[in-house]
Amino acid sequence: MADGGKRDTYTPESLLAVAVEVFIERGYDGTSMEHLSKAAGISKSSIYHHVRGKEELLHRAVSRALDGLFGVLEEPGACEGRAVDRLEYVTRRSTEVLTADLPYVTLLLRVRGNTATERWAMERRREFDQRVAELLKQAAADGDIRADVDPKLATRLLFGMINSVAEWYRPQARGGHHGAEVADAVVRMAFAGLRT
Repeated sequence: MADGGKRDTYTPESLLAVAVEVFIERGYDGTSMEHLSKAAGISKSSIYHHVRGKEELLHRAVSRALDGLFGVLEEPGACEGRAVDRLEYVTRRSTEVLTADLPYVTLLLRVRGNTATERWAMERRREFDQRVAELLKQAAADGDIRADVDPKLATRLLFGMINSVAEWYRPQARGGHHGAEVADAVVRMAFAGLRT
């Protein structure tokens, strides 16, 4: 039972969602198990029933975001066809992953490399960026996108635009945009400037 006589009804998934909210609000380094316990309304021992500690929660959260992004690279639209079309597909789907798993991707974007989990997540993000840069390079070699912009720089600018969505996108906001609308806008804006 949690403090105050409440019954512990948390699942690993619901505990993870609460932890992600607290990590985003307080920062990972500024979050203690006590903060997580209070936010979840359960005892620290109940949390330890589900996980070994807060770093395991961080690992699960950033893994969810990374699995979504790397999953995009395995989809047929990212593997088949001309490089420029695959690049456009990856751009659209990456934006959709961000909007669908907003808290998890937001947390991934905020890791700073202070723990083993954060360093691992940053390395995986770099690997993802490198794979996208290869698509850009191939599309430029095919003559389908501008060759006058360095592929690594274009990748950073492209994902800078996508990642900035995490700072303002609120799906529950009245009059807000749906994830598909945001993805369409990102693709239109980026590829109007990238395509030859």
